[in-house]
Formats: sequence, structure tokens, C-alpha cells
Amino acid sequence: MISRRFFLAATTGFALTPQFATASDGAPALLDHILLGCSELDRGIDFVERHTGVRAAFGGVHPGRGTRNALLSLGEKHYLEIIAPDPEQPGAPDPYGLQKLTEPRLVTWAVHPGDLTPFAARLRTASIAFEGPTPGSRKRPDGRLLQWKTLNLKDDRSGLLPFFIEWSADTVHPSADAPSGCKIEHFSLATPADSELRRISVILGLGVPVSYAEQPQLRARIEGPGGKVLAISS
Repeated sequence: MISRRFFLAATTGFALTPQFATASDGAPALLDHILLGCSELDRGIDFVERHTGVRAAFGGVHPGRGTRNALLSLGEKHYLEIIAPDPEQPGAPDPYGLQKLTEPRLVTWAVHPGDLTPFAARLRTASIAFEGPTPGSRKRPDGRLLQWKTLNLKDDRSGLLPFFIEWSADTVHPSADAPSGCKIEHFSLATPADSELRRISVILGLGVPVSYAEQPQLRARIEGPGGKVLAISS
């Protein structure tokens, strides 16, 4: 039944290091998290709970970025981030167009390649343009501070390519204590330029399936104890 499938798709896909393996749970091994965007956080939380049976926990706010989030574990080192505008930060940038969304949609994804300093050096050697690493942080509801660094490619192929994240050594990965019970069954990229994206994916070592589609899409199917749900945006 379509109503029982969670198929998130978004208009949005090197081998500088060995190609990332695909984990047995259906996700690329080094996939860190996927971001489900919505215009209002509670609506996004309700949407995911209604279809998977698991309610995401409030994570905190991103100062200066205009967003807040809720998190749900997808297994070891993988999690779902539900992200929405923070009403306490009016006028902040909205790079994902969250305020205009009429339904939840996948807006981007993150990969953890390890130490970003040598990773950035390899990108320079390969003449791949990027920005960062840039520090980031947010405070959890319990007051604990999470810290990380991110690196963004200047050309992310219409959002198909991920950003790269390195968590600080003293930060507990969000998947470790976010509500559990869900897992990734499938994760892939689709685009009209599938041959080119497949080549770039290999260069970046993403280890993610790439297929043809008329519109660029980022696809993830997630299963929870309450079933699955299908939602597509492109």
C-alpha cells in the first residue's frame, strides 16, 4: 500500500578515498543524516509519527540560521533530522525554502568522511571547489552543547550531492540517544544526468545507487514499527 511506504524524494547526488560501502541496513555506510524539511516543526513530527509509529524528540535551535529541529534515530550513526523555521528567529535566511513547503520533503543529506582537514586537502588536490570546514553548534534541551564542522561543495548538482560533517570528539552522535525503532530500507539518487552523477559519486566515494529520473531526486525509504509511508517531492 502506498500509504504505508515512507519514500522521501527531493529535488536536489569521489574516489579521493576508498568508495564508501553500503551498510546492510540499506544506507550508505558513511551516511550521517537526512533532513526532512517542513514549514512547521510539530507538523513534521506528527507526519513522521503517524506513518512510522515513532515520535521524534525536539533537538534544539540553530542560532543565526533561523531553524530548529527534531531527531529520530535510524540506527547506528544514522538519523533523521526534521527541520523547520524557528519562529523565534524571524527574518533569518531560509536556504531550503522551508517556509514555502506545503508538505514535508527531503531537502538534503550529510556524510561523515572522518577528519575534514585532510578531506579538504584531497578536494583541493582534485580541484573540487568547496566552502569550509565551518564550525557549528546547537544546545540540546538538557543544556548539553553539540559541536561539529561542515564542508559544503560549491556545486552540489542541484542539491543531489551531500554536505560533509565532522562531529567534535566530545559530542555524542545524535543517533545514540534519539528515539529509536526506525531504519533506512533504501537510499538512492536519481537524475536525468545519471551517468555524470554516477561518475561524480564514484569520485567522491559516496557508495550510493544512482538511477535515471526525469527530475533530480533524493530518495529514502524508512521503516518503523507502525509501518512505512510514501511521500514524494521533486
